[in-house]
Amino acid sequence: MKQDDGLELARARYGLFAVLASNLAIAGVAVVGVWRLDGDKAVIVGVLTAAFTAVSSMTTAYLGIKAVSNTARSIALGEKRETAPAAPASEPAAPASPPAPQLP
Repeated sequence: MKQDDGLELARARYGLFAVLASNLAIAGVAVVGVWRLDGDKAVIVGVLTAAFTAVSSMTTAYLGIKAVSNTARSIALGEKRETAPAAPASEPAAPASPPAPQLP
């Protein structure tokens, strides 16, 4: 079980690294694009809007996929635990004292 946890941790780290690296690349391209446009405000707004949309979409997609993956994994592990064979039921213990006599 510990090996699975290590694998999930590595996937989470490298997935987050990939999202952060791509977000930085998008931001870098947007900065270079704005710098090269020399003050055309309409186009600058369009470039910054597109960059913001790309960054937010990528981050949201990663977090959504990660949340669904974690939920599916916890459900699968929960079902695996529930479907494990139960311990055999033991015989009920005999009463410690005889029953009280009933009044007529």
